[in-house]
Amino acid sequence: MTDAVRPDDMRVSDAERAVVQERLRRAVGEGQLDLHEFDTRVQTVWAAKTRGELVRVTADLPQPPPPPPPPAPWEVYARDDAGTAMRVLTIIWACAVAINLVVWGTVSLATGQFVHPWWLYVAGPPGAVLAVLYAFGIGRPPSRGR
Repeated sequence: MTDAVRPDDMRVSDAERAVVQERLRRAVGEGQLDLHEFDTRVQTVWAAKTRGELVRVTADLPQPPPPPPPPAPWEVYARDDAGTAMRVLTIIWACAVAINLVVWGTVSLATGQFVHPWWLYVAGPPGAVLAVLYAFGIGRPPSRGR
């Protein structure tokens, strides 16, 4: 029967070495290491055979902070440029339609007869364009599955 291998004596892969190298790169960016130390430690990382050797390379560095939580869906939508553009265009379209509808209604009431509903020409084509853009996903928040 063979003895179990201690975790520090386990062999490392290139993927594990790359993770440690990235941690060292972030430490340089945060001012915890200078470039000479970084170079020396990266050479040690790529020469390491066991996990214990990798742990010793970063033992004096503080643990990285946890990643920030993912943004809430409305925060993603708020930062989405296409979403902002669609909201602005929809507001402009709704205002133009409302103004034209009020003018048409006023003219119809003032003349006492039904005037051709010309405001539909203002509402229809731009509204259709906005609807098609929204249907194709422009201006909608990205789904969680993507």
